[in-house]
Amino acid sequence: MWSQEYDREFKEVFAIQSNIAQRVAEALKVQLRVGEKRQIERQATKNVEAYTWYLRGRYFQSRRTEEGLKTSIEYFERAIEKDPFYALAYSGLADSYNLLAIYGYLPPKEAYPKVKMAAGTALEMDDSLAEALTSLAFTKHRFDWDWLGAEREFKRAIRSNPSYASAHHWYSLLLRQMGRTEESFVAIKRAQELDPLSLVINTDLGTYFYYARQYDQAIAYYQKTLEISPDFARVYLDLGTAYEQKGMYKEAITTFQKGVLLSGGNSPMMASLGHAYAVSGRREEAQKILQELQHQTHQKYIVPYAIALIYIGLNEKDLAFQWLEKAYEERSGWLVFLEVNPLLDPLRSDPRFGELLKKIGLE
Repeated sequence: MWSQEYDREFKEVFAIQSNIAQRVAEALKVQLRVGEKRQIERQATKNVEAYTWYLRGRYFQSRRTEEGLKTSIEYFERAIEKDPFYALAYSGLADSYNLLAIYGYLPPKEAYPKVKMAAGTALEMDDSLAEALTSLAFTKHRFDWDWLGAEREFKRAIRSNPSYASAHHWYSLLLRQMGRTEESFVAIKRAQELDPLSLVINTDLGTYFYYARQYDQAIAYYQKTLEISPDFARVYLDLGTAYEQKGMYKEAITTFQKGVLLSGGNSPMMASLGHAYAVSGRREEAQKILQELQHQTHQKYIVPYAIALIYIGLNEKDLAFQWLEKAYEERSGWLVFLEVNPLLDPLRSDPRFGELLKKIGLE
């Protein structure tokens, strides 16, 4: 219906993007609303070098590894050096710190203030920037445990840019944690439609079914993610957990071992392997991982929830609650899914579990 050739220098890339979008809309006889037209014409930066560093930052961020996230921070900072008023680069920086906390590479109380500072700077430049609103909403969900505030910011982000996949994705996780399962599924499916090759969105589509205890469907989605990228470490964590819930311990252990290798020894991944060893009767191997993680706490940050997970597998409930209490004290984002995660089932009948849910605001 429409085609046109462009032969220009790369420094004109922003003008080309806007021009193509407008020409396509005209060819399809689409009547653009004022807000949509403004979105097309908006140029986040005029500095091509800053834009290039920003794109590189988002790429490395998408890998969800410690090295990738730290590299993304370096690249977002370079983008900001090239253009100190590049709001999108600040939002990228905020997301990298969000993810460093969630994946267990930085203590929450160290990471999240940096998120709020970077997202706040972006919003000072553009108070309707969907990416920055989403970064802030994520922090309200995982660190502040402010469910209503998080939902408000997610909705603002989606109104500002309905095509921003991460807003729908992270909003779906909040909705799932709140027990609003149908809305959660609509949101995660919309995220996948907007970004069908996103590794983490495809993985979390499987996680939706995992929390619903529909493990076969979860496994099917995790395997689809592996078809896109067999070296995406995060999916091995979820796939192994689904195998474990089905009693497929051999497959779970093999999957977690691959995840430990790909993630460079990520503590939640190692703990998941330890938990699988414990519930499958290989207690000695579980104890070895537990000792290793406890030793590492003197050298680097280790997620307390991870150590609690191994104690749950070993059926040592008192020690499990001790470490869950430590996770609560540091406001760990892992705790927001306590109510829906099958791994916590052995603790649900204990009064201390209900007390913990109340303290977090999940009762």
